Amino acid sequence: MAPKAPPAASPCVTGSKRGRGFEAPRGLLLDLDGVLVDTRPVMEIAWRAVQEAHGVDTPFEAYQEHLGRPFDDIMARLGLADAEEIHRTYTEASASASHRVQEFEGITDILLAVAADGWSLGVVTSKPLARAAPLLARLGCPFATVRAPGGHGRGKPAPDPILLALIDLGVDPADATYVGDMAVDQEAARRAGVSYIHAGWGYGRPMGPSPAVAETPRQLLHLLGVSASNGPFVEGGLL
Repeated sequence: MAPKAPPAASPCVTGSKRGRGFEAPRGLLLDLDGVLVDTRPVMEIAWRAVQEAHGVDTPFEAYQEHLGRPFDDIMARLGLADAEEIHRTYTEASASASHRVQEFEGITDILLAVAADGWSLGVVTSKPLARAAPLLARLGCPFATVRAPGGHGRGKPAPDPILLALIDLGVDPADATYVGDMAVDQEAARRAGVSYIHAGWGYGRPMGPSPAVAETPRQLLHLLGVSASNGPFVEGGLL
């Protein structure tokens, strides 16, 4: 007897090959800033350093609108020259303030539950790897791939980094989900042909048509069809 199809009202966005008599590899890719860790305080400090050092009067809010794109792309969109020098100032100030970064509450438990359910985890970010790696190490999660600027392909909203991450994982786009918090993340997921979940706890709003939205990290489990019993969770955790 063929396995029953999931109820039509199910909100899950799991890969399309599940329930066909075999279990295709599944991949969960996530953005970093605004999804895994709260770096806005650090970004605000770094942008103030840019304003002071380079005489930039562009407000932080204008910079934040373009988060998720490569830094040079953001500078071009803001009409700012000397992107390399600005980036150097921004990077130095970010490093000095990195102790202000906090992981979003409960996100590590959620990722461990997803990994325990058999998903491969990866990160696709526009933050340079040298700055992203220490933040990811603090989470203690089994990320099988991290795609950041400086490698092959174009940056978001191009689909390249998502597709390259899926090649790393050996996962088909039909069996993958990307979690982001900016419109550029949603566009990159659409162009890569992967399901998208918007992190409602992040920095941006989804663009229409509205995607699946997780208002909290815990809601990711429901949208992915992952049971909270898959743990392991730390004692006293949120789940």
